[in-house]
Amino acid sequence: MKKKVVIALGGNAILQPGQKGTYEEQIDNIEVACREIAELVKKGFQIVITHGNGPQVGNILIQNEEGAKRVPKMPLDVCGAQSQGMIGYMIQQKLRKILIRNGYNNEITTIITQVVVDKNDPSFQNPSKPVGPFYSEEKAKIEIAKGESWIEDAGRGWRKVVPSPEPKTIVEANIIKKVVQDEVIVIASGGGGIPVVEEGKDIYLGIDAVIDKDLAGQRLAVDIEADIFVILTDVSGVAINYKKDNETWLRNITLDEVNLYEDEGHFRQGSMGPKVRACKRFVEITNKPAIISSLDKLVDAVEGKAGTRIIPDASEKTS
Repeated sequence: MKKKVVIALGGNAILQPGQKGTYEEQIDNIEVACREIAELVKKGFQIVITHGNGPQVGNILIQNEEGAKRVPKMPLDVCGAQSQGMIGYMIQQKLRKILIRNGYNNEITTIITQVVVDKNDPSFQNPSKPVGPFYSEEKAKIEIAKGESWIEDAGRGWRKVVPSPEPKTIVEANIIKKVVQDEVIVIASGGGGIPVVEEGKDIYLGIDAVIDKDLAGQRLAVDIEADIFVILTDVSGVAINYKKDNETWLRNITLDEVNLYEDEGHFRQGSMGPKVRACKRFVEITNKPAIISSLDKLVDAVEGKAGTRIIPDASEKTS
């Protein structure tokens, strides 16, 4: 039976720091990821791709603001859906071209994905996730008076903040599983998915929130019964004592070792922390491996030759 892999692309896979976010820039960046993914397809893996969307949603929110005098603004959940379609389309285009060039004819589809969160999640009482562009204090005060939450962000200006609730279930999980069984490559749950709360049985309502993309990727991998969960980032894997004289890169680590390193404070919240936490959850729930690696080492990482692999216990360690 073919192994099912969920691949979570980091933000740099789509938009590099300092770039403007043009179509040409993003499609060129995506090509790097698609070349690696195509190699996994050739090796017989079933593929589900998820991705970040922060810069893209930020640009969409600016377009909303600038165009508000001519067309109605869209809420954040709709902007998230728009970004899923846009990024999914670009991945479909580039990956399809690479596969055809190599003699493969896999179908590829993007599924607009909703992720259920608990309406009583504590984050709704303490919005903390910045979204969109920076504004002046005057603009922030106007929006605060309307009931929104805003913060001053590190001296760069004021930004709106929204809740970041825990992902509970993927609404479209069964659809994704069925499509993948037919050898279709699926792009799903982009940007952490569209946050929704239950309004009634099997009825959902979109809300203003942002789900952590790594935790949403883990939830997707669990819900569709993936065999491997891979998070791709801009470093080669996970290190302890990062950027210190005694920096050590980790290859194979058990859940017990991850917990020890977390307690020692090696994984910062703003960088590797969420990735390690998401991988740890996947391993705890499924007893299957999770991997953190750089984008250009995807194939080697899945084959155990690169990256950091988190495993249930020492009996599964390799050299």
